[in-house]
Amino acid sequence: MGKQNIEKYSKGYALLKATFGLWHNNVFYRKVIVLGRDNINPDHHLIFAPNHQNALMDALAVIFTQKGQQIFLTRADIFKNKFIAKILYYLKMLPVYRIRDGFRSVIGNDEIFDKTIDVIRSKNGLVILPEGNHEGHRRLRQLKKGICRVAFQAEEASDFKLNIKIIPVGLEFSHYTRYRQVLTVIYGKPIEVSEYCESYRKNPEIALNELRSRLSDEMKKIIVHIDSEEDYEAIDELRTIINGRFADNIKLPKLFRDRMLIEKLNRLKVTDPLLYKKICSLSLDVKQKTEKLKTGYRLLSKKKHPLGWLLAGSLGLLATFPLFLYGNIFNLTLLQIPNLQSQKIKDKQFQSSIKFGYSLAIALILTPIILILMLVLIPTWWIAILIFLSLPFAGLFTWNYYLIALRIIGGFRIRNYFGNKNHEYLQLRKNYDELVSLVASL
Repeated sequence: MGKQNIEKYSKGYALLKATFGLWHNNVFYRKVIVLGRDNINPDHHLIFAPNHQNALMDALAVIFTQKGQQIFLTRADIFKNKFIAKILYYLKMLPVYRIRDGFRSVIGNDEIFDKTIDVIRSKNGLVILPEGNHEGHRRLRQLKKGICRVAFQAEEASDFKLNIKIIPVGLEFSHYTRYRQVLTVIYGKPIEVSEYCESYRKNPEIALNELRSRLSDEMKKIIVHIDSEEDYEAIDELRTIINGRFADNIKLPKLFRDRMLIEKLNRLKVTDPLLYKKICSLSLDVKQKTEKLKTGYRLLSKKKHPLGWLLAGSLGLLATFPLFLYGNIFNLTLLQIPNLQSQKIKDKQFQSSIKFGYSLAIALILTPIILILMLVLIPTWWIAILIFLSLPFAGLFTWNYYLIALRIIGGFRIRNYFGNKNHEYLQLRKNYDELVSLVASL
């Protein structure tokens, strides 16, 4: 599989996708919520347009939440090495050259453009990240014209008969870099490029701007978009304070709750700027004090932390401690080693990509080795296989064990603060309750 036949179906790629997708959807993320799949008609000529906040993980979110073998347009500088280029072509990626790559390189876009037409005609689905590069902020930036230019030129080359549709894609990560988070993917209503073809015939530049503006508006409807730069940190944190407990909700995903919250704050900024500023100030204050006192918003959301529950939970942790140790065989090797490697990466948005790549690679290497060791060391083969199969489940148990332990320790800590009438905690409690009350009144 190379550049010349990249749009053709590949059995090898299908096997890789199934393997990598299993790790992505079931291990790396604890839950992947997908909405809007009914907006994708595989018989149509489609271009997918996701927002770009989390480096490679944005592309993987599209790959592993729909069928087919979509082709991605990505920056050309990563194709410089011939060996790496072959791998990237095999992984269904095509290079896009920019002026910074040199004028001669940009000429190569003519060949790539011809290939994108083949991809669109073959109905594989072309994926273009219209923001151009990634940024770790929950907002949609100015879109590049490239995606619209590709759509119009493909239509023009086919005498405007392809009826290409652009599918806006909204991606939301409950946390950009941590393991076992929630990924929400929303496929929006398709945009008919044909609606702008007549305008394109008259004035291509005006049509490009019209389609780009429409795409931007549609993408903003299905992502968390915090427009304010001045109050970004406060609003971003408020989403977690108020809606963090709804991260796993499928019927009304946190993404939509966050959007409603942000819309209310935007209106409040106009109608009552003093109250708006107070909410933003309280949000930052609660964040600062929560971190200082080593507690969490879920702990604060509970009015009481009964001693009986904490003691019972502690006994439960003690009783299952051997299973916790056993599960660490999986966690320490497959998750913690990649975690240490990712911390060397300066660009924080790439850390999740490094974690995913390293953890998957280690799993693929160690899994057969562990299975062989089990079969050699344990006389009864079926017991050896059962133990081998139990490792991933024990690893997930250990991960949840650790989270429960943190909550129990946090509960004891809060009881201690409350019993000693810790001034900082009492102030935090007051500010948190006031903040929740003010937001609820909206």
